[in-house]
Amino acid sequence: MKKYLQKLKGFWKLLTLFILILITFSYAMFQGGFVSWFLFYSFLPFALYGLGLSLYPLADYSGERKLPQYEFSAGEAVKAELQLERRFRFPLFYVILEESMEKSLSGVLKNSEAKTILFPGFKTKLSYKYSIGSLPRGEHHIRGIRLKTGDPLGLIEKEKMLPAQDKILVYPPYEELIYRPAENQFDQGMTATNERLSRDTSMSVGVREYQPGDRFSWINWKATAKRNDFMTKEFEQRQSHDVMVAMDCAPEECFEAVVSFTASITRAILRKGAQAGLLTVSRERVLFPTRGGEAQQKQLFYHLAKITASSPVPFDQVLEGETFMGRQHQAMMLVTSRLTQSLLDKAAYYSRRNGSMSIFLIKGKKDRPTQREIALKASAVSRGIRVTIVQDGRFAEAFSEVNSR
Repeated sequence: MKKYLQKLKGFWKLLTLFILILITFSYAMFQGGFVSWFLFYSFLPFALYGLGLSLYPLADYSGERKLPQYEFSAGEAVKAELQLERRFRFPLFYVILEESMEKSLSGVLKNSEAKTILFPGFKTKLSYKYSIGSLPRGEHHIRGIRLKTGDPLGLIEKEKMLPAQDKILVYPPYEELIYRPAENQFDQGMTATNERLSRDTSMSVGVREYQPGDRFSWINWKATAKRNDFMTKEFEQRQSHDVMVAMDCAPEECFEAVVSFTASITRAILRKGAQAGLLTVSRERVLFPTRGGEAQQKQLFYHLAKITASSPVPFDQVLEGETFMGRQHQAMMLVTSRLTQSLLDKAAYYSRRNGSMSIFLIKGKKDRPTQREIALKASAVSRGIRVTIVQDGRFAEAFSEVNSR
């Protein structure tokens, strides 16, 4: 229907142009004199240009977008260059270029330079550079380049969408954390160890970035020279340390902070040498089994980049349907922005069967826990569950000794 109306509008404007030509010519013929013919001949160039523009196909243009990369972190800026080329040198008074992007980038585009006006004239090649700042997390699709032109009087307007599809993946932001696995539980709470997990140094299974505490003999000099950064050998663990992280995907204001903390904590666990898994229930249920290594981190970050706050049920009901949590002996971590009695009861049930259970309650930068949440936290300690209140932007305090008490 929309295409039909656009064609009807274009036909009506072309008909209007012919009517104006006929009116000015009739006026000159019947009125005569210098003024009437001057008006006709003055209008004639604009009319002829409009007729020529109506016959000129914008399909003559081909467009290309050049991006330096296709993967970013949230908050980064993307710089792009649009290059257009055509075969015929038909004079164009102006050309409006606009990137056609999905709604997830609409808020960013308001203050961007992704729309501009150029004056090509007889040029066959055009180029335009722009940047979009502070990219939001997610998978963003750029559908094409919208091209629009017209005559000086605005009687004839033409628009064309040039196919130039690209996909930008924006990973969630993360903070550097030092993961301290909970080793022992007492009536007073938990104690955490700062020691790295024990590993079999007789067998190297991969390489990773150097971390403070790594031995000098673990450095892989060949990988270090290749990547221009210190790389250490990754050894097989003697005793597996598995951590399953369950993230709340309910539509809450702090959802982006929940995603960011989940990315930070899974990265910290994997860099510690432990194995991490992830459970999310958004539009669909996705479970990543506990594994280690860089490949696992890339897989988790790719999923967290695309996750949306679309959980159809509360977090406690999500956990209620996960029967595997009661069978496997692994540390459980729940990341949520809302602490309720039903969630605490469900966590206590799995804690009795599984052992280690931690809940991270994420709050905004200016938000404070309610009295109800403080009371639930005190209740959780008596039931052997560690509840840590973490504020957005202060994730590094999640495993501090003060915060874990």
